[in-house]
Amino acid sequence: MDFDYSAKTKALQKRVSDFMDEHIFPAEAEYAAELAANTAAGKRWSALQVIEKLKVKAREQDLWNLFLPNDTAEIAKKKGGGLTNMEYAPLAELMGRVGWASEVFNCSAPDTGNMETIARYGSDEHRDKWLQPLLDGKIRSAFAMTEPEVASSDATNICTRIERQGDEYVINGHKWWISGAADPRCQIFITMGKSDPEAAKHSQQSMVLVPADAKGIRIVRPLNVMGYDDAPHGHVEMYFENVRVPVSNILLGEGRGFEIAQGRLGPGRIHHCMRLIGLAERALELMCRRASSRVAFGKTVASQTVTQERIAEARCKIDMARLLTLKAAWLMDIAGNKVARSEIAMIKVVAPSMACQVIDWAMQVHGGGGMCDDFPLAYAYAQARTLRFADGPDEVHRNAIAKWELGKYAADKREEASPVTRF
Repeated sequence: MDFDYSAKTKALQKRVSDFMDEHIFPAEAEYAAELAANTAAGKRWSALQVIEKLKVKAREQDLWNLFLPNDTAEIAKKKGGGLTNMEYAPLAELMGRVGWASEVFNCSAPDTGNMETIARYGSDEHRDKWLQPLLDGKIRSAFAMTEPEVASSDATNICTRIERQGDEYVINGHKWWISGAADPRCQIFITMGKSDPEAAKHSQQSMVLVPADAKGIRIVRPLNVMGYDDAPHGHVEMYFENVRVPVSNILLGEGRGFEIAQGRLGPGRIHHCMRLIGLAERALELMCRRASSRVAFGKTVASQTVTQERIAEARCKIDMARLLTLKAAWLMDIAGNKVARSEIAMIKVVAPSMACQVIDWAMQVHGGGGMCDDFPLAYAYAQARTLRFADGPDEVHRNAIAKWELGKYAADKREEASPVTRF
């Protein structure tokens, strides 16, 4: 078993880490000040100049579109990336230490998943019109899947209708938690809906590309996350009301939506989990620094046994989550997403819960400061808690893991039962 990163990965880690130290961390105060000023001026959904300026620097240093996996980079004409999941994972961790940092490198969700989706499942026309501007950072995108009327954790429940009328699809549906839709730079929605209610269960759904300026798109409101509206990115509730797009805007073909969703979410889960590990690492760092500088009952908080136990437990949890996530990334690279499905599900259960616990302990050490925005912990907790739902809730992943585990011991398979994967 080789747990070391390649020389290529180590070099990229250093470059990203240096960029974070030189540009991202020093800009946190400027980011907060500009966001506050925009909010006061009624422009909280506007792009922040602090990020736009840093994007130029990241691109100049060739730290752009790092998320693009090998196969997608080929399709996208090598606009950056070309990394394996294993190579990109530690870079995502570094970016995850600051919630908005991944956008600086053009590596933020949902654009990353949408770019991969258009690259893999779109036509040449789709790639020219939408993928290239996304890769260049000129526009942003959204993924319209989740709905308030149904349990969207089961993607086959999605009931937005995509009906063909001649040379057009007509789309009607109610969506919410659509990330990035309030951003004025959002130009395209990858929209999932039901094209054939009579088809087999996993063939009823399709995905179509819907331009953001299409007639009939109605944004109702931004949704807040535990009190945060997440501007300038945010999440919205919205309607598609008789929205018409050309038949050529469909991805892969009718009835292939569930297949596309499964292909899209595997790499996205790796990215989310590694960013969460970075977030937890920063929370642990803040926890140690705060505990070492505060005195209670005649000794530092760091000297208190309960604090030491939590620091030790946090270190263990973070490292265990990282190893499991890297195993999933490695398996995806050598065997594909389908073979790695159990590992992908496991990290999606483990990483958000771990991050929530570590951040909670860090908040506790910070006392009242941990509950306000003088420190990044409260917002970090809201982000981590959200990811126990995003890309599938804990319960769905646990059920899947249990089903696959039990399947190894089914009576008719006992003779050939073996672990799904091994190191």
